[in-house]
Amino acid sequence: MADIPEPTPLTTHGPARIISMVNQKGGVGKTTSTVSLGAALAGYGRKVLLVDFDPQGALSIALGLNPNEMEPTVYNLLTSPDCHVGDVIVSTEVEGLDLLPANIDLAAAEIQLVTEVGREYALQRALAPVVPEYDVILIDCQPSLGLLTVNALTSSTDVIIPMETEYFALRGVALLKDTLDKVISRLNPNLRILGVLPTMHDPRTLHSREVMETVTNAFGDLVFTTSIQRTVKFPDAAVAGEPITSFAPDSSGAEAYRRLAREVLAR
Repeated sequence: MADIPEPTPLTTHGPARIISMVNQKGGVGKTTSTVSLGAALAGYGRKVLLVDFDPQGALSIALGLNPNEMEPTVYNLLTSPDCHVGDVIVSTEVEGLDLLPANIDLAAAEIQLVTEVGREYALQRALAPVVPEYDVILIDCQPSLGLLTVNALTSSTDVIIPMETEYFALRGVALLKDTLDKVISRLNPNLRILGVLPTMHDPRTLHSREVMETVTNAFGDLVFTTSIQRTVKFPDAAVAGEPITSFAPDSSGAEAYRRLAREVLAR
């Protein structure tokens, strides 16, 4: 596996690339990848904003916060005209890593936005004031292809598709690709797929290796050379409420996300 060069240090910040982590299938490592990649990018001196865009608030929990105690949240940002993004951003324990938290209130935003004019652009409008301040904004999308996910895609420059190396995962990606094509043609012509990220990979099993081969055949160079292998450290880090890069910095999982961060910055 060719090594990826260390990113050059920055002297100034912004404007941000906005990257959505999308897959309508749950349990593929979207939240783990968002928080771990975000922390790894911050470790390389990037200013990173994580956007929790799932009503379950998993990203907020992964950073040790209780989403039910958060006020205001992304929900207020989307539905209240006088709520400013700066009022909602919270800093995390990781230097250079900030968060826009979410909780179950966000589920109601989808219903409220349906009647709005330009409803697909609500998140884009909300994030606009802070785009010049960050280098990367990572959006952790909910496992569906509804209006919230469309909002995330409309506001993004790039998409990363975390994908479990399982046969069933392949079927879902075709549907996701269809949604991405529609968003690109109708709402956001500048959106590009940055890469497909193989997750929960177990190179020891034939099944996992065969799926990896199928994914590579289907997506070619879009597949990141970094794959995320299964390790007990990920659930442990989630319980501890911190990214794996600070929870177990010397683990294979932390090294994989640092490598992914270098690969993302190189693309």
